[in-house]
Amino acid sequence: MTAAPPDVAAPPAAAAPPDAAPPATAGPDGPAAPATPAATADAVTLRVLTRSAWATEAGLPKSPPSPHWRAGEQTLRLLTVAAVAAVAALVTGHPWLLALAAGPAVLLALAAPGNGRPSELAAESTAEPRRCFEGEQVTVRVTVRHDGRIGPLDPTFAFGPGLTLEALTIGDDTLDLVLRAGSWGRWTLGTLDLDVYDSGGLARRTVRADLGEVDVFPVPSASRLTPIPVRLPERIGEHITAHEGTGVEVVGVRPHVPGERQRRIHWPSTTRRDAVQINQFAAERAADAVVLLDTLADVRDAVTGLSSLDETLRAAGGLARAYLRRHDRVGLIAVGGDLRWLTAATGDRQFYRMVESVLEVRQDRRHRGPALPRLPLAALPGHALVYAFTPLADQRILDVLGQVRERGNPLVVVEVPAGEPAADPGDEVDTLALRLWRAEREAMRSALRGRGIPVARHTPGEALDLGLAPLLRRRIGRPAR
Repeated sequence: MTAAPPDVAAPPAAAAPPDAAPPATAGPDGPAAPATPAATADAVTLRVLTRSAWATEAGLPKSPPSPHWRAGEQTLRLLTVAAVAAVAALVTGHPWLLALAAGPAVLLALAAPGNGRPSELAAESTAEPRRCFEGEQVTVRVTVRHDGRIGPLDPTFAFGPGLTLEALTIGDDTLDLVLRAGSWGRWTLGTLDLDVYDSGGLARRTVRADLGEVDVFPVPSASRLTPIPVRLPERIGEHITAHEGTGVEVVGVRPHVPGERQRRIHWPSTTRRDAVQINQFAAERAADAVVLLDTLADVRDAVTGLSSLDETLRAAGGLARAYLRRHDRVGLIAVGGDLRWLTAATGDRQFYRMVESVLEVRQDRRHRGPALPRLPLAALPGHALVYAFTPLADQRILDVLGQVRERGNPLVVVEVPAGEPAADPGDEVDTLALRLWRAEREAMRSALRGRGIPVARHTPGEALDLGLAPLLRRRIGRPAR
């Protein structure tokens, strides 16, 4: 996969004890607890990571932090010791106990920062890169702007979904984080509450910073095959048609006609027939393909945890990239939530436009109405080959496929299974429900094949070429009405 031009959740793990390293959990729609190897993190970093794991799960307070300075933990401890010693001296009548109260008071006086405490504090964040692929790292730097002297920094992070923390470096006035994007989508990196202490460590002030957003592109599956329909647009491309043209593939010979170029003479046939014979070449045309994504349901495999939505976008991305590499035009339609579509275009830029247009599919899959909006006319060019990627988990996708069939576009359904529902073998109700689930899927496949619509099955983890290979035996025609 070339580099981009430079986002059903797993339940969060149980809370770890304060002295233990936080677990690493990540999910597309759920919180991701930061994690780091305990052997490479010091006590301060472990405390920050543990507190951030709880903040990621529970969330930071919605109200912004106070803009004023307040007593820090060290100050509260010293004041507590002084107050307890003074009260004990008054109750017991032992004056020597006042010496215990004088010690913390002297320490507070010596640690007072004077006039060096900053009056203005702000935290700014930068992230690189803002667009990446699944599994790649994102580096975030948080810089503290101040007009005085500051002491230690004590951060608390609430990370966005699909992200895990791999490294954390706390400097004098900077924080460096290394995050790993675990799932595709448009994700917020999270929020930071940063406690800034004065130079004496007696008072602290909290500033909040938004870490921004990141676009995580899915890694397309391997695909090279590009089946073509019976009719192709009259544009020059790389697909061989049955019509005679000016291509490079010889499909036969014919008698010479005055005005033909001599370079096209087929000399073996000319010698054998004692008459000038000319090579016939097949015309080369470009194809129009439209990728239709079924995002009505996200089925998760109960055994492997694979998401049908993830596999749908990866398989569709691999197919679109294969067509674009052959200089064909590819369009996009995403059904589910807000209807998204892109007119067919060519070039590498079209691939990234397609991916960016569906990054927010996870956030807007909330359409529960009885009917879906009709497909726009501009989204389906005439004679364009339509690939419908669907888990066949929602009956409403058949209505969408019916609209494609009514317009006469050749159609291929690519089934993206995500496993069967978990069933207890000893439970008769579960067994019957599983049989009904299988029968419903088979009925949908039979209904599609009965209308002349080929159904290819894509196995997650395998190349899409294995499912599309039978379509190369013949060109794909219009489905039966």
